[in-house]
Amino acid sequence: MQTNISPALPNGSLHVLVIDDDTTNLTLIDKTLSARGMNVSVTTSGKAGLLKISQSPPDVILLDVMMPEMNGFEVCRQLKSKESTRLIPVILITALQEREDKITGIEAGCDDFISKPIDRMELVARVQALGKVKRLNDDLVHAEDVIMSFARAVEAKDGTTGDHCDRLIQLSQEFGKHLGLDAASLLSLSRASVVHDVGKIGIPDHVLLKPGKLSDDEWKIMKQHPAIGEKICKPLHSLRDVLPLIRHHHERWNGTGYPDGLKGEAIPYLARIFQILDAYDAMTTVRPYKKAFATEEALKLLTEEAERGFWDPELVKKFIAFLK
Repeated sequence: MQTNISPALPNGSLHVLVIDDDTTNLTLIDKTLSARGMNVSVTTSGKAGLLKISQSPPDVILLDVMMPEMNGFEVCRQLKSKESTRLIPVILITALQEREDKITGIEAGCDDFISKPIDRMELVARVQALGKVKRLNDDLVHAEDVIMSFARAVEAKDGTTGDHCDRLIQLSQEFGKHLGLDAASLLSLSRASVVHDVGKIGIPDHVLLKPGKLSDDEWKIMKQHPAIGEKICKPLHSLRDVLPLIRHHHERWNGTGYPDGLKGEAIPYLARIFQILDAYDAMTTVRPYKKAFATEEALKLLTEEAERGFWDPELVKKFIAFLK
């Protein structure tokens, strides 16, 4: 009797890794998924599975819960704690029916459950569904990589800034930790360090690369880059928390900045942090219109600008204390 199982995913077969110490289950899963055009790898222990994943990350992982040495919950926790593997869908295979066991699996970060004995139609449906999710996530990661490349291209076009982005990444992480920021905020600062000026890709070269002072009309064009950058990055969910930094890193504490003229604490906190770091890096590097200031000179200038209403004065004090 034939079963009505949906066809395999298009655009290349899924790579599925099965980790289970029960060879009967391994054989059943391998035959079922291979018949649907999937590329199946198997292993019988959690440690061996982690090694395989590090060598060749699969699209979907089927993971038995009850295994010796390292159970499925612990394998799942390790996978979901790493940036390189956290987006790989994990389906826990379990004979456990207790509510607490399912809660443990959810807390470990698993994406779905399959109960033993395994139903072949359910197995194929769940693997294919999560395979589609994985492919969508891969597309988003690739899109983010493209935007990051755009941002790096903008940096490379302006040969006067040197390794501006990399310096900002290091400085933002060190100062952010000094302020006690959480991991999500540190990640936002790190990403903003690369993409904050990506909108300059929409600024004509005769304005962007002009060696002298910009005219009023040219300055109006240049001031569009934060909004352009926000528009470029807005479709990506992964950059959602970075959008306020992109749009508002040229605002000023006294409301004279751009593009929205935000004032004081209306400027997002991370944007207030970032604009100080961005200004400090500009001060301490050579630009066509200025020499590189020594640290003490730059800090004195930052203090003066804070007094004139450019920057959050309390954050400037904390930044100076951090550097000293």
